[in-house]
Amino acid sequence: MPNSADTVPTSLRIIPRDQHAISRKDISPNALRVLYRLRDAGFQAYLVGGAVRDLLVGGHPKDFDVATDATPEQVKQQFRNCRLIGRRFRLAHVVFGREIIEVATFRANSDDGSGDRQMDDGRLVRDNVYGSIEDDAVRRDFTANALYYAIEDFSVRDYVGGYQDVEARVLKLIGDPEERYREDPVRMLRAIRLVAKLDFSIDVATAAPIPELAPLLGQAAPARLFEECLKLFLSGHAAAGFEGLERHGLLPSLLPETAAALAANRSGALRRMLLQGLRATDARVANDEPVSPAFLFAVLLWPAYCRALIALQNQGVHPAEAQRRAADRVTLHQATTIALPRRFSQPMQEIWLLQSRFSQRKRVARLLGHPQFRAAYDFLVLRLSASEEHADDVAFWRDAQLQSGENESGSSDEHLFEGEGEATPRRRRRRRRRSPSANA
Repeated sequence: MPNSADTVPTSLRIIPRDQHAISRKDISPNALRVLYRLRDAGFQAYLVGGAVRDLLVGGHPKDFDVATDATPEQVKQQFRNCRLIGRRFRLAHVVFGREIIEVATFRANSDDGSGDRQMDDGRLVRDNVYGSIEDDAVRRDFTANALYYAIEDFSVRDYVGGYQDVEARVLKLIGDPEERYREDPVRMLRAIRLVAKLDFSIDVATAAPIPELAPLLGQAAPARLFEECLKLFLSGHAAAGFEGLERHGLLPSLLPETAAALAANRSGALRRMLLQGLRATDARVANDEPVSPAFLFAVLLWPAYCRALIALQNQGVHPAEAQRRAADRVTLHQATTIALPRRFSQPMQEIWLLQSRFSQRKRVARLLGHPQFRAAYDFLVLRLSASEEHADDVAFWRDAQLQSGENESGSSDEHLFEGEGEATPRRRRRRRRRSPSANA
């Protein structure tokens, strides 16, 4: 099937080593091993995509991908530590301990019948049609991701103007933007994430179709959207990413109930709290500290929970029952878009449900021992950014931690967002066995 990228003109520009900032010392040694072995075996092999882009702008990529003319089976023949994965995109993963170097064969946009390519209502559901490096360049999503680093002369190869766009710090789609988004709606989220991460502007033509096509995100697999959300919000640019979702009309399609709650909250308090939580997330990522998806989604969905809770209370539902039902309702409704695993959704709900207990100040020792206390307390501290009415509760529970022998610095500062939020199972109490005489 023809594709708009097929009509994109290619013109090779070679940027020599003395005109770019990429150095081999900044490239993973394992990626270099893969590149050199494939080259020595007679194949073309290039470092490609995000790693090249990030190195050019002075970043420090964590993932290094390789593009080659070797088929996945040929790559596997070269590396005993290789496994082949994927149906939609057949890939080779070369495994070095914890590091995986992803190796992809050059792909073409047009299927002459010799490959394995399938479209479904405009969406690309399988793409295993191999081609030349020029074919591969125009098949990629953004021009900034279509740059190839060659180890034979340490140059950067550019076929679609990506080097110029990186220098101008602009994100631009390859081909017709509307068609490329329809092929894969998740590209809209990737555009927002990359603009936030790289501090790029977004090309006018690339941005224009997004608000109208935003509902297409509903066609993406919820599990895939969960992974994309983790990339968007846990890469150190969560606040900018969220604002990008708002600016380009994607928030109602990704977090519909949160979007509705923020629109109805005239004071803007819920939005202030949400952004403060995302900024705290960014600070932890910058300090290389752990961040829990449970806490992240507790922040992202809190406006939706508050709105659902108020609606139930207005219907006369008992407060405790309303809290449980609101938490369940928001979680279930969001799951139709984003598949939030139970190991995160359960502690997320516990963080919400513990908030009402802070104002009661009962059974202090028992609450201090709750598995989610520290995360819930940190959430309470975060709520101060929306309302000062929680100041007395924060002070009380801070003192309670000190009096119970807890180090204050070991609560908020060290445990905010930490871990996966799984509840610690209670120990089962042993039953005493009665002696025969006791039954007499």
